[in-house]
Amino acid sequence: MSDILIVDDEKDIRELIADILQDEGFETRTAANSDEAIGELNAAEPALMILDIWLKDSRMDGIDILKQVKRNNPDVPVIIISGHGNIEIAVAAIRQGAYDFIEKPFNIDQLLVVINRAMETNRLRRENSQLKRGDQRSAEMLGQSAAFKRMRDQLDKLAKSNGRVMLTGQPGAGKEMAARYMHAHSPRAHAPFVVVPCATIEPERMEEVLFGRESPERGIEPGLLEQAHGGVIYFDEVADMPVGTQPKILRVLTEQQFARAGGADKVRVDLRVISSTNRDLPTEIAAGRFRQELYDRLNVVPLAVPSLADRREDIPLLAAHFMQQMHDEQGLALRPLSDDSSNALQAMDWPGNIRQLRNVIERVLILAEDSGPIRSRELQGQGAEGEGADTLTLGPRITALPLREAREMFEREYLVNQINRFGGNISRTAQFVGMERSALHRKLKSLGVVGGRAMEEEDA
Repeated sequence: MSDILIVDDEKDIRELIADILQDEGFETRTAANSDEAIGELNAAEPALMILDIWLKDSRMDGIDILKQVKRNNPDVPVIIISGHGNIEIAVAAIRQGAYDFIEKPFNIDQLLVVINRAMETNRLRRENSQLKRGDQRSAEMLGQSAAFKRMRDQLDKLAKSNGRVMLTGQPGAGKEMAARYMHAHSPRAHAPFVVVPCATIEPERMEEVLFGRESPERGIEPGLLEQAHGGVIYFDEVADMPVGTQPKILRVLTEQQFARAGGADKVRVDLRVISSTNRDLPTEIAAGRFRQELYDRLNVVPLAVPSLADRREDIPLLAAHFMQQMHDEQGLALRPLSDDSSNALQAMDWPGNIRQLRNVIERVLILAEDSGPIRSRELQGQGAEGEGADTLTLGPRITALPLREAREMFEREYLVNQINRFGGNISRTAQFVGMERSALHRKLKSLGVVGGRAMEEEDA
């Protein structure tokens, strides 16, 4: 849903607005009267509606259409335009649920600013509404690996507290899922879980989005902090928060209150704060891009979310879950993983982590030639293979060795990688490489592989 419905009785105005928006990359539809407008709404709900308040030769005027839209399509933001505007009409439109009011002749830049703000605000409301209803699935919280179990044990302990948590980890590793898991298993589970996507909110809009605003014309518009009252506010990729906003958030964390933009009264909030980042915040602090005081407030309990490379034995389980999910939601064929495709998935590089794995599985299912088991050749070219995955590159270090020493070096690197792949489980490693467990132990000892993560987590 990305189109904008333009309703105006003047053809020139309709076409002018449509041309401007199309140049900005939006899709548009137009209607000249109330019947056409309602017909377009019934055909497909638009992302946003631009509505003239005065419509000649129309069964309903703009206010009547606005009332019907807010009744039947409450999630559609409506921007009212009029060539006969005054403050009374503007207030009436806002009270009926319009996002904003613009008087003709309007400034093109002003119109685009209002449209972008309305769509961004609506997107945030939709996302947080989905989170509150629990519609989004926590698939990434599946796993049996030692790394996953350690993380989940920590999350279970943290869920019982009210402490501030800083989640670190690579993009796509499941930091938001970890935050939602804590919320769902906490005493605040009945209250909202509100996401602040710091990387996608325009810097100049950040404070209004967070703190809300109030004015005589528009009344009170709660921000995300106020919407999260009693629950959790989650600062996603907090390193992207504008430097100018950071001291204000620090003040909120200290005082548990703030004032809306344009308002004088203090708004008190009861919040648990969880943050996440894929950057090294001490480096950001040294560069002057993040405040030390805010970091100290947010980083009360640091928790690292493991990458997919650290929990490779969970990959088949996650892949099977995504296939079932896509079968249920999209009707895609439910195809099992063959042994070779399961092994291939575990051996691949996953810089995008769980998010990348899900995308690869979806592409394979969409492009499927049949409904049989997924074969390893179907995974080739899907963007998950490591560089040179099908070739063995011999550097000068190994080519300078005699065959016996080169073979030992290869065996050592190969076995260490396989052990780490299976989370330190020697029995599973032995089964995969085709050796008896005792024989693998003897081989590892002869190669000098003693200690390290692989051996310390044996059969975890």
